[in-house]
Amino acid sequence: MAHREWHRSERIGWLRAAVLGANDGLVSTASLVVGVAAANAGRQDVLIAGVAGLFAGALSMAAGEYVSVSSQSDTEQADLARERHELATQPEAEEDELTGIYERRGLDPELARTVARQLMAKDALGAHARDELGLTEELAARPLQAAFASAATFAVGAGVPVLTAFLSPSGALVPIISVVSLACLLSLGALAARAGGASMVVGAARVTLWGVAAMLVTAAVGRLTGTAAG
Repeated sequence: MAHREWHRSERIGWLRAAVLGANDGLVSTASLVVGVAAANAGRQDVLIAGVAGLFAGALSMAAGEYVSVSSQSDTEQADLARERHELATQPEAEEDELTGIYERRGLDPELARTVARQLMAKDALGAHARDELGLTEELAARPLQAAFASAATFAVGAGVPVLTAFLSPSGALVPIISVVSLACLLSLGALAARAGGASMVVGAARVTLWGVAAMLVTAAVGRLTGTAAG
């Protein structure tokens, strides 16, 4: 029976985009609605700002991830095209190159040559992509996947402060939105760290600290703006 090992690195692409999207959605939208609420705005204004921030942020995240990961994908494809050309025009040099890679990894020259020949006989481009360029199918850039993951998770994260603002009493918007959003950030940081095999305490602490800082700054700006306008 074939043994299939599971590695966290296989999901690093979508996991990074998902965590970034949810974290950004929570922090940016919570900070936005807290800042607007701190300026003594009414519930309707706070909700309008929150919903607008949700849609604008989700689309911005999708566009940013798509462009960024597409650039990475373009670079990968250009490298593969170059390797394909070199394999067609300089197969002996490419075999020497692969042999040298295996020698540097610890194989003796004769075994390294044998391994290079056998791998190139089966899938020359795949061998060079993996061992020379460091490209694998599991870690390949996927622009649409990254864009969708970022937009969807941003919307989910941003929905927390918006829904909280909708359900909270008008006179307590700032403290309730702040507490609920920070609690969600704490949970998100811990879950993301667990999924990535890192310390849950460290993961929770680093996103929560940034969330606290962002909300304090926007609340101060909102209060100052509201006071000046008044």
